Amino acid sequence: MKIKTNDKVIVTAGKDKGKKGKVIKVISEKNRVVVEGVNFIKKHIKAKRQGEKGQKITVPVSINISNISLICPKCNKQTKVGYLVLENGEKHRICKKCKQDIAIQVKK
Repeated sequence: MKIKTNDKVIVTAGKDKGKKGKVIKVISEKNRVVVEGVNFIKKHIKAKRQGEKGQKITVPVSINISNISLICPKCNKQTKVGYLVLENGEKHRICKKCKQDIAIQVKK
């Protein structure tokens, strides 16, 4: 898969078209991703005991990977992902527009 966790992406289709966010989770078996701040649904929770109230909570739901596009961290443009294979066999993701290496920026 070309999209990884912690990548910054933009939604290209659907009800949240144009929104940007960070990838929280990648579900590679189903070709879906969960993006921060995008595609919420309301979930109703039933009261467990008498006297308690039920709740409505908003939950992020996955969207198809074809409906998002990567934002290059170097040029800040919507781009496609390419691969550069080095002589030692390592594969690096590169931006197709600026030809720079896309490194995953993990916050610690």
